Amino acid sequence: MKEKKIIILDFNGCKTYRDIHARIHETFGFPDWYGRNWSAFWDLLSTECDADEVIVKGESSMPAEYKDVFDIMHEILERNKTRHAERMKVLDWMKPFEYTIVD
Repeated sequence: MKEKKIIILDFNGCKTYRDIHARIHETFGFPDWYGRNWSAFWDLLSTECDADEVIVKGESSMPAEYKDVFDIMHEILERNKTRHAERMKVLDWMKPFEYTIVD
């Protein structure tokens, strides 16, 4: 049985939008050509993420002005989970991953 792969995306210490995407790039191991925007996050998350679970933490350490930024990220994570679940019906190799927001 394969060991469960968990990715912990920790935003503690981030202060800017650039920091957020730098942390995403580093944590997921996305290629250098990652565009550091939400479209690129969606594209690579839906094709390059092989995690069984993604745990997101440290959002509350960010300034309140970034709430909308994290709302977008949550929407993308949920959409990706739903998309994988739908595709799994057709593609045996694809499975959805869970995500948890902790703070």
